[in-house]
Amino acid sequence: MALFVSLLVIFLFPSRNYAQGPPSPGYYPSSRIGSMGFNQGFRNLWGPQHQRIDQGTLTLWLDRNSGSGYKSLSPYSSGYFGAAIKLHPGYTAGVITSFYLSNDEDHPGNHDEIDIEFLGTTQDKPYILQTNVYIRGSGDGNIIGREMKFRLWFDPTRDFHNYAILWNPSEIIFFVDDVPIRRYPRKSDATFPLRPMWVYGSIWDASSWATENGKYKADYQYQPFVGRYNNFKIAGCKASNGVSCRPTTGSPYGSKGLSSQQYAAMGWVQRNYKVYDYCQDSARDNRFTPEC
Repeated sequence: MALFVSLLVIFLFPSRNYAQGPPSPGYYPSSRIGSMGFNQGFRNLWGPQHQRIDQGTLTLWLDRNSGSGYKSLSPYSSGYFGAAIKLHPGYTAGVITSFYLSNDEDHPGNHDEIDIEFLGTTQDKPYILQTNVYIRGSGDGNIIGREMKFRLWFDPTRDFHNYAILWNPSEIIFFVDDVPIRRYPRKSDATFPLRPMWVYGSIWDASSWATENGKYKADYQYQPFVGRYNNFKIAGCKASNGVSCRPTTGSPYGSKGLSSQQYAAMGWVQRNYKVYDYCQDSARDNRFTPEC
């Protein structure tokens, strides 16, 4: 009888199971790139009173007064860009913690962007990691996003995990702990970001859309909301380097895509943890996203 009750409890009230991880990708691009301190590659962009560095870890926080953000010291035309991030636990609805590439300041109203965004959540649900790509103003005005969203196979509030964007002239790859979770290939110039971008990170209030399309808002009785970053990695071609710089790759095959072992790991993540794909959304008009 006790066994029956235990099984019934597990069935009716399943716990979050973070035990099983993906198969090994067999190739670890982050291990080939040295870490840098925050001040070696970045500076504060906004909210300086909500940002501090302590023993190599950058802490950003959001309260009812402000959030905070940072920016790289240089723009890049391609590269590998990563950081280890630890997220805030508990109620974080409406709050976005991000790491991304953008040229919005250089091309306002007509910008490119590659995003890793952690969508805050209520206390009973896991974080969602949103990846996104905007090309030449598709993130401005009438927004045309290319979102793919994932749950994670671990609790991102308990420890630091490595998140990275690889962007070169042939592809964009999103990594979590060196596991590729999404590959966005260059199918045409019209659907791929080609202009130099800066590297950014931030924590901010996006209550209008972040959590279940704005159903749940930031609740400042739980403030401050904190995001922690360390182990920054940049291996890129600065915009000033011109064509002499060799683009970074994310696989043992160079710029020819992922290895079979990496594809297997990515397939496992997408089968088990992908929760949204813009190309599979029947409500979307794919005339605006011809790569689908």
